[in-house]
Amino acid sequence: MFKFKCPGLAAIVLGSALTLTVPVVTQAEGLAGPYLAAVQASYRNDYVTAAQFFTQAVAQDQDNTYLLQNAVMNNVVGGTYETAIPLAKRLSSLEADRQIAGLVLVADAISGDDFESAMAYLGDEAFGFNKLLLGLLKGWASAGLDDTAAAQAHFEGLGQDTGFGPLGQYHLALVLALAGNFDGAAEIFDGDDSGPLRVSRASLVAHVQVLLQLDRRDDAVVLIDEAVGTSDPELVALRARIVGGEEVQFDAVSSAADGAAEVFLTLATALSREDADVFALLYARLAQHIRPDYVDALLLSADILNAQQQYELAIADFDKVPSTSGVFRDAEVGRASALSSSGNVGAAVEALSALARIYPDDGFIHVSLGDTFRREERYAEAAESYTRAISLADGDDPSEWRNFYVRGISYERLDEWDNAEADFRKALELQPNQALVLNYLGYSLVEKNMKIDEARDMIERAVAGDPDNGYITDSLGWVLYKIGEFEAAVPHMERAVELLPSDPVINDHLGDVLWMVGRRTEAVFQWKRALSFEPGDEADPERIRRKIDVGLDVVLEEETASGSN
Repeated sequence: MFKFKCPGLAAIVLGSALTLTVPVVTQAEGLAGPYLAAVQASYRNDYVTAAQFFTQAVAQDQDNTYLLQNAVMNNVVGGTYETAIPLAKRLSSLEADRQIAGLVLVADAISGDDFESAMAYLGDEAFGFNKLLLGLLKGWASAGLDDTAAAQAHFEGLGQDTGFGPLGQYHLALVLALAGNFDGAAEIFDGDDSGPLRVSRASLVAHVQVLLQLDRRDDAVVLIDEAVGTSDPELVALRARIVGGEEVQFDAVSSAADGAAEVFLTLATALSREDADVFALLYARLAQHIRPDYVDALLLSADILNAQQQYELAIADFDKVPSTSGVFRDAEVGRASALSSSGNVGAAVEALSALARIYPDDGFIHVSLGDTFRREERYAEAAESYTRAISLADGDDPSEWRNFYVRGISYERLDEWDNAEADFRKALELQPNQALVLNYLGYSLVEKNMKIDEARDMIERAVAGDPDNGYITDSLGWVLYKIGEFEAAVPHMERAVELLPSDPVINDHLGDVLWMVGRRTEAVFQWKRALSFEPGDEADPERIRRKIDVGLDVVLEEETASGSN
């Protein structure tokens, strides 16, 4: 794993991060409609719609700084930079918090290699840039003006602050390498007794590339092996190129503008780790504006947008990653996930199937395809994909437990219990204390009235391993219910409902347990609550209604008489 040597970076950025002022909306004619629509879109993270309506609102109230700030933000994040530029210029002319305007204008100047304008913006105290961003961007603007000495001074100046020093050193190494001083760059990257300088994945790639310019191929291989092993396909491919004797050029940055893009991406990455997603997206978009082909920035924004259910924007960014890129596989898997989540499952399956044909020996792709099939309840196809992945891996590798687990789920859904149980037990052989497997196998055994003592032990171990998991806690309460320990089941079922208050199955289970201990009014309440959450196949709504009408005792008697229980 990477050793990040700039602790608290996100806190540094957020400490002087952008703030959107409290709204002051005037009574301009026609303003209320677009304003309210923009606010609603913002709540949904619908940046494109929010940008459109905030921009319309600004047209009605051109000096409203709240509207301008939000219009600029949403246009940048939504990808309409050409609209954001005049809005940012308008905002910069007003007496207000102008930082977002400054960021946009600086990035736009750098994207056009206009480093004189960029330096002028950076020198304007009205924009309120924080010290870290100011130092890094002034350094690259100086480099863009062919003043390497000034760039070095700006980067070294950040070393006076222990929070900023590693980033300053990293960018100093980059600017030295860009100027052809690979010895100086290597000295910085090699670090000291505590290890090499490492602030991001990109810094590792840059370090490796610098070493290769100095013909330190063995050192470069060791660096990759110690940092990530075989977990990063792009770095694995780079390692293969090195071992194969291929020449590798230094292209971590190819210009001063690339260096500035790396500044914005570094800060975006830090912000994304602190769940400051809107600001992370803003910085990632600024990096893309400067360097449109920057795949790391594309992937970061796409991943955030995918998580925010902004699938069209995510897919658009994933689509921009070229097939020649070392991260093309990851981009296609991400695109397939966004397609599937947006309802276009056919396109997702097609994308992953095509990827599997390109990389037939890549188990990760087969697992992703299996996961897509399983989410769509296409369990036979899911099991087939997982089987391919398992066949490509070392069956005794503990990290392979998940493949057996998810194939076991697929078999269980197909009513192939013998195969399912075998896979669950193989997963536990690889990871004996894996709470998810212990719970799934234990719960399944309880439902089948098989090996109850073993099932109880498994679920108790699962709860001990993951005590705040509502589903696992429900399983323990349910196994106690199944063996007749109703009083003991109550606190576990109540805890499960506390953890997952809107789950219909867990509310239904609590109702059953409460009925059995004589708390029948509360039981009926829980059954009605379960119905209010629109239960599906897992909690039969007709059975719940019958329990409400006649009570659990009668329902159980009816089921016993019919042979269904």
